[in-house]
Amino acid sequence: MSNNHTPTQSLSNVHSSIGTENKIGWRRMLAFIGPAYLVSVGYMDPGNWATDIAGGSAFGYQLIWILFASNLIALLLQSLSARLGIVRGLDLAQASKNAYPKFVNFWLYILAQIAIIACDLAEVIGMAIGLQLLFHLPLVWGVSLTLTDTVLMLFLMNRGMRKLEIFIMSMIFIMGMSFLIEMFIVAPNVLEIAKGFIPNNLFKKDLVSQNMLYISIGIIGATVMPHNLYLHSSLVQTRQITRTDAGLKTAIKFNLFDTAIALNLAFVVNASILILAAGAFFKNGYFEVAEIKDAYKLLAHLFGNLAPTLFAIALIASGQSSTITGTLAGQIVMEGHINLRIEPWLRRLLTRLLAIVPAIFTILYLGENGLGKLIILSQVVLSMQLGFAVIPLIHFTSNRKRMGKFAISLKVKILAWLSAALIIALNAKLVVDQVGDWIKQYPASAIWIYMIVIPLILAVAVLLVYVFLRPILFKHRDLSAQVPHGLATTIYELKPPSYKHIGITIDFSKNDRDCIRHAIMQGNKDTKYTLIHVVETAGARYYGTEVMDHETQSDADNLNKYVVAMIKLGYNANAHIGFGRPASAIAQIVTEEKIDFIVMGSHGHKVLKDLIYGTTVDSVRHKVNIPVLVVKPQPR
Repeated sequence: MSNNHTPTQSLSNVHSSIGTENKIGWRRMLAFIGPAYLVSVGYMDPGNWATDIAGGSAFGYQLIWILFASNLIALLLQSLSARLGIVRGLDLAQASKNAYPKFVNFWLYILAQIAIIACDLAEVIGMAIGLQLLFHLPLVWGVSLTLTDTVLMLFLMNRGMRKLEIFIMSMIFIMGMSFLIEMFIVAPNVLEIAKGFIPNNLFKKDLVSQNMLYISIGIIGATVMPHNLYLHSSLVQTRQITRTDAGLKTAIKFNLFDTAIALNLAFVVNASILILAAGAFFKNGYFEVAEIKDAYKLLAHLFGNLAPTLFAIALIASGQSSTITGTLAGQIVMEGHINLRIEPWLRRLLTRLLAIVPAIFTILYLGENGLGKLIILSQVVLSMQLGFAVIPLIHFTSNRKRMGKFAISLKVKILAWLSAALIIALNAKLVVDQVGDWIKQYPASAIWIYMIVIPLILAVAVLLVYVFLRPILFKHRDLSAQVPHGLATTIYELKPPSYKHIGITIDFSKNDRDCIRHAIMQGNKDTKYTLIHVVETAGARYYGTEVMDHETQSDADNLNKYVVAMIKLGYNANAHIGFGRPASAIAQIVTEEKIDFIVMGSHGHKVLKDLIYGTTVDSVRHKVNIPVLVVKPQPR
């Protein structure tokens, strides 16, 4: 095993992990079901709740058609995302890395990462509010408790993609059932709901229509999340498919079914929230309910304890499911844009910490009422990043040279560009309006807004124009899409390598014999063998080579027994004791001894033990520039 760690597959630990080819009929269709459900939770997060509650309480059922239209746009863009992942075998971030210069990809990554943190911020606040409503926990404690979902994320990822999908589906089921029961409690007017699907005139000059337009922009702006496009293009690659025209066509068809079903379920949940707000608040004269906590209190006032309890449970389920998909999206953009891979649990922990800090800061200095403004800020940040996902997606799926016969048709392309223009224009308006509100609300800080915020927005706008123009001006200059791992080199002759100095890590376990046996198979009697053991006591960590405690002396004696045994067998062997952290000590010995091959034993730790004991083998691979052979324990 070499030390090179170059990720080439999107979510490589679950890539092509779910079989589809040996199934027929409805079983085969079910094998494709799942990715879109992980994506759909992004359409049911607390940001959507806020806009749906505001729209329903202010205008009754009149904005249901806006929800429906935004859902159709989301369905179009998510289907393009799935098509990209299936046909090209690349996620959106990887395709962007191939199409744009490294400098641009760095900033695309930064923007995508900021958007994911902003999205996670909304989930943190939503879950904290849900915990407070249900268990009366202070918001600071609720925000802090959301850190624990890192453990849940780690557990689910190690159980496999199917288990993760089932968990997300169960969260969606909880939300759906909660709102279904609430519908019976509220008893909305079915005829008025049907009228809500008829478009209303949003563009009159009266104040009511202007407010309706503003909330409509919020609904559309909160619907399509940029990280969902990255996520979907990767998740579809967890299915094993035959890479023929027929196999790709089948995969596209079944994933379209998956997307249509999942996003329509998301529409039902969002429509239920809006209908709930309309039937409970608008009908009873409460026209300006914009806060989630206010909605909970009014439900309790109007309908007793059951409806608000279900409301809080659904809110917690929404936040929990959305935060897991945000972690996956973060891993995808990091690996895709800048080719960097870290452990999912660490990825989750870093993202969550970056979301928790501003939430706690807001609670401590601005009070609990400041969280509503923080959610709005997170939606503005998401709005600024959306174009950087939508525009490349349309470019990539329109490219006939890369997509072949699976490139989108002219009609779909026109619809996609119109949708993109609408979303970007509405989100741009949302950003401009929000900046204007900040200047009015905080006149003393206006100079900083003009010096920092506005130039930053202009820089983002310039980058967006570049992202749009480059694929047009420099067509087909990206890497070949059909070979995400690179081109295979020509092999003329294979000569076995000859190693002069082999290192063998020793831990005095049953694995030692196998390590030594595999090491001598890589060399011969002329090869030098260095047996390495690292002392990890507290004294060894602090005093290094100066320590000579009982464990160090015992380990040195045991190591010499191995050396003597190997010398008797005719091998050139010696011992080297290291001190402190195993990975660093082993890497240092490899450098000092000029070892050109190393054999290491694997303990076979999983999940919890890896967190406690560390993963020495994996760490050593990144610290040395020589081949590493990992020997797993053999059953006796």
